[in-house]
Amino acid sequence: MKIAIIAAGEMGAGVGARLHAKGAEVMTSLTARGPGSAERARRAGMVAIDDDEALVGASDMVLSILPPSEAVALAERLAPALAARGDVLYADCNAVAPETVTRVAAIVARAGARFADVGIIGGPPRPEGYTPRFYASGEGAAELRALQDFGLDIRPVGGDVGAASALKMSYASLTKGFTAIGMASARGAANGHVAAALRAELAESQPQLFAWLQRQMPTVYPKAYRWVGEMEEIARHLGADPTAQMFEGAARTYDSVAKKWDDSRDAELGFLGDVFRK
Repeated sequence: MKIAIIAAGEMGAGVGARLHAKGAEVMTSLTARGPGSAERARRAGMVAIDDDEALVGASDMVLSILPPSEAVALAERLAPALAARGDVLYADCNAVAPETVTRVAAIVARAGARFADVGIIGGPPRPEGYTPRFYASGEGAAELRALQDFGLDIRPVGGDVGAASALKMSYASLTKGFTAIGMASARGAANGHVAAALRAELAESQPQLFAWLQRQMPTVYPKAYRWVGEMEEIARHLGADPTAQMFEGAARTYDSVAKKWDDSRDAELGFLGDVFRK
């Protein structure tokens, strides 16, 4: 099995490493990617091929694993290579709204390739055995199940293109949406000078939620920039529903955290640590 993964971010490289460890030949493109991507690809055993037609031409499957804002642009970029290859499966594995993945599917269909809509739930695969769930829908979902032989947890959800992305959006609206609410709670406590009291109350009356937020908060800072687009995609999916505004606010929250992280590398970012430090 020959698989192209774009790009070699944390998730893409983690998936690549798992597939490589199980015997697949894994390739990637480092076009417009930095030294961090190059190093992750090297560690994962991914072969870099920076000519799109050569990369797609050598592949049985192409997995798009990118920040949400790049999903459509990648499909457009690879469309000529997909058209030249013809018989290939393109799987969009990004945290995008069904409306966005439908656009990607249309680009891929015009290029003559097959398509699967994939929503990844969980963190990157780890060498010790952990793997996220790859929920798949659309005509290519059944074909994607071949990756189970290479260590991935593929779960067809049925339905057309957009079903897997809808599941991903619904799940992320709870997990990452709740994390943003936790940030708002901490900010309100800081503004009111009651952070210690809130911390004590959460520990007493909401111990499970408190423990979850304590685990979650330290992981947010270095990847908050990726969650901005995901929250915007959830808002897009909700459309005219008033709750969409919540996720526009969550996007701005994560954008603010990302900028503070870039500026300070402060792992507690002040008011968040006052409430949620372990």
